[in-house]
Amino acid sequence: MKLNNNKPRALAWATSALMGAGMVAGMISSAAQAADVPTLGEVLGASGVEISGYVDTSYTYTDLGTDPMFRAFDTDANSFNVNMIGLSLSKLPEQGWGGAVVLNAGSDANVTAAAGSGGSDEFDIQQAYVSYASGSAQWLFGKFATLQGAEVIESKDNWNFSRSLLFFNAIPFTHTGVRVSFPLSDAIGLTVGVNNGWDNLVDDNASKSLEAQISLAPAENWFFNVQGMIGDEEANGKDESRTLIDIVTGWDVTEALSLLFNADFGTQENGAAGGKDASWSGYAAYVNYKFSPMWRIALRLESFSDDDGFRTGTKQTLQEGTVTLAYMPSEHVEFRGEVRRDTSDEDVFMDYEGKPQDSQTSVAFEAIFIY
Repeated sequence: MKLNNNKPRALAWATSALMGAGMVAGMISSAAQAADVPTLGEVLGASGVEISGYVDTSYTYTDLGTDPMFRAFDTDANSFNVNMIGLSLSKLPEQGWGGAVVLNAGSDANVTAAAGSGGSDEFDIQQAYVSYASGSAQWLFGKFATLQGAEVIESKDNWNFSRSLLFFNAIPFTHTGVRVSFPLSDAIGLTVGVNNGWDNLVDDNASKSLEAQISLAPAENWFFNVQGMIGDEEANGKDESRTLIDIVTGWDVTEALSLLFNADFGTQENGAAGGKDASWSGYAAYVNYKFSPMWRIALRLESFSDDDGFRTGTKQTLQEGTVTLAYMPSEHVEFRGEVRRDTSDEDVFMDYEGKPQDSQTSVAFEAIFIY
């Protein structure tokens, strides 16, 4: 007698279908419930707190087979690197009290960490301040990024992967003190402050440094900023006056083409041999062109003169040219490929055999995730 196996199979199929339908219904219900639950960013945003950050990774290769010199962050040759994991939390209302914290982790944090911070390896509290807005003025109390320079610590906000010679050799990174900003007119702004000096969390002398900035924005596509500092810093075992004048101007020629220029002029009393004053200066020009919403190319040319060897350790004039090609497949991801050549009027670069050279060339790849 032949058995009929269709009934048990049909029953099994029916049972599986019901179970599957129940699972799908449960998933839909869970998704609907999840859709009603706000994200952490939405919760913080509703309370006026903004959260953002980025992950910056890279690979660098040099023709000399040695680590790049006179660079800020890309100092490891033939090596993959986690440059920075950045996290920013802020609540800065238009009026009243607020504050911000910017945390950095990664190899870059070792470079920007202020003297006296006592932080752990590859971690730095880049900024941490209390703010107060009253009328058109905003006060900052704590640690904050410098006013100087065209480039910033956050790689995602720069046009190139590597930082300029000026960024690393001519200016400070952060200050700890008090700063107030307010508009003088619709096109002119003024910022003044008092702090512990160049990259000092705790002051290393008895005097304070003064900072000031005048910003001019006569049009939406053009700005011109002049900022400066003066205060005692250590040189040859003595605390003597250091001054810095920094100029930055930018122009969005079209929606696709943007130009940027930066100049620095610094002096340090007792910074040169024999107790003479030391001086340094530099210029950097930038061009950024967007081929499309996803593709762009950036060019940087610059020269830095260390007349007395105070900033680089050698009396020299450094020059560099950098070309960066960037691809942004989404608003959260950018890939950059870069070629850079540095030269000096002195043989200051060393190859893998220990022979001095007057130039170095590097190739780098960078991947950035922004959240």
